[in-house]
Amino acid sequence: MIRVLVAEDQSAVRAGLVLILRSAPDIEVVGEAGDGEQAVALARELRPDLVLMDVQMPRLDGVSATRQVVGEGLADVLVLTTFDLDEYVFGALRAGAAGFLLKNTDAKDLIASVRTVARGEGVVAPAVTRRLIAEFAAKPAPRATADPAVLDALTRREREVLSCLGEGLSNADIAVRLDMAEATVKTHVSRLLGKLELRSRVQAAVLAQELGL
Repeated sequence: MIRVLVAEDQSAVRAGLVLILRSAPDIEVVGEAGDGEQAVALARELRPDLVLMDVQMPRLDGVSATRQVVGEGLADVLVLTTFDLDEYVFGALRAGAAGFLLKNTDAKDLIASVRTVARGEGVVAPAVTRRLIAEFAAKPAPRATADPAVLDALTRREREVLSCLGEGLSNADIAVRLDMAEATVKTHVSRLLGKLELRSRVQAAVLAQELGL
């Protein structure tokens, strides 16, 4: 069973998410949180496999809550957002979120995304990710620019895998693209994450797009 904690401050939305998730035979909703502080506290108490985290919540926002949950190794985090909250989502990805979904995602895709993250693969929709980064980059507020020198630690093959992650490809897709076994792809992903000191493949995808790979 995939144990999920749902963190969403709007009770009607939270109830809908819980209803959808409980319709899947392999997903168990182990807790519900109405704000960021409660989400972190319940994650510590319940140790779910995944936290479905809203961005805008009272007491502690979803980005800060994500940073705490991921930083303490409590669970993977799948962020819920709308396009008008792009820079918050970018912050969540920086904080180590395994991916993000739009709030209008249909039930089938929500369940599929939870399963994908539970398998250790981030949810990176290529078109959405590109738009997210492009819009965030257009904001007047400054942000750190990735240093191309970080790639020096990677082998040629690892750079190719990183580029594929930047396109939002799954391990299976990368295996086909680069003509290698899926298990080998997983090894390369694990190694490059370690070398780049990243927490998730989604962070790697963001880095790849920042570097223009």
